[in-house]
Amino acid sequence: MSHSSERYPDQQRMMEIEGLSLRLAQPDPSQQEWIGDREILQQLLACWLVVDDKDLPLCPRIIGQPGIGKTTLATSAARERKQDFYIYQCTATRPEDLLITPVIAEGNTIQYQASPLVTAMLTGGVCLLDEGNRMNEKSWASLAPLLDHRRSVESVVAGIQVNAHADFRCCVTMNEDASTYEVPDYILSRLQPSLKLEFPARDHELAILQYHLPFSPQEILTITVEFLQKAHQLDLGFSVRDGIHLVQYALKRLAQDPSHPLSRDEI
Repeated sequence: MSHSSERYPDQQRMMEIEGLSLRLAQPDPSQQEWIGDREILQQLLACWLVVDDKDLPLCPRIIGQPGIGKTTLATSAARERKQDFYIYQCTATRPEDLLITPVIAEGNTIQYQASPLVTAMLTGGVCLLDEGNRMNEKSWASLAPLLDHRRSVESVVAGIQVNAHADFRCCVTMNEDASTYEVPDYILSRLQPSLKLEFPARDHELAILQYHLPFSPQEILTITVEFLQKAHQLDLGFSVRDGIHLVQYALKRLAQDPSHPLSRDEI
């Protein structure tokens, strides 16, 4: 496979594959830091190592409750590897959306848009397939050759085969709740290993709230962490994301009516 982007201005992010011009997706600009157990981060980074010329990176699935940092974990791992990071949202995905999509460009011409996944494949980036258990089997089937030794996909729409750059890495997140689709076994066997992300410990949860809400009074953050930790013990499913939203709402209510501050119970 030959490709070149030199003939196009950098800001257009174009690449030519087998004579076909592709417009590339933009990398995710998020700069969030991983605040939590370093062991799970090291496990993800280990999946992406290559220890021999004949070795291949793994594509793990990260499993856990919604809102506990699965995307942040993948973002941080990509940053540690100093690679561009791309997110593909798997909800309600059609097979053609996963790879290359024709769009109407200026002058009513057809332009081919590479998905975040294909862009990461071509440029040697990291792609997170987010909420993979929301994607149907037909869409997963188109990715089977990418997730094994072939490391390639076939775009029927564009009529080309795309081979992954040697530096391309990927992972999949899956929420532990009711799924729209069941991921087929032949795909699950390719998405290995399974990394289990748990609720954060108390000190990590407080640090996460402080990181996202540096303008909040410490007392409100402490009360929120106490609530979240009790919820985890009771298996109620409240996440640190819920805690962030709870604090945001409390602060907005206080700003709205400073003469009637929220009591501890109301918070």
